[in-house]
Amino acid sequence: MGVLWIVIPLAFLFAGAAVLAFVWTVRTGQMDDLDTPASRILVEDDEPTTAETDSDT
Repeated sequence: MGVLWIVIPLAFLFAGAAVLAFVWTVRTGQMDDLDTPASRILVEDDEPTTAETDSDT
């Protein structure tokens, strides 16, 4: 029963930290566009990157 005096406040601290982390991500704009990064892998790049062009020479 005594362990509840430790576990319950820890649970509130973890829940508060999760809420603060969620609010921070929303305010910094990380939740603005969730569809584009997921579909970006399906689009093929037309131009080679600089690392690919440097290795050709």
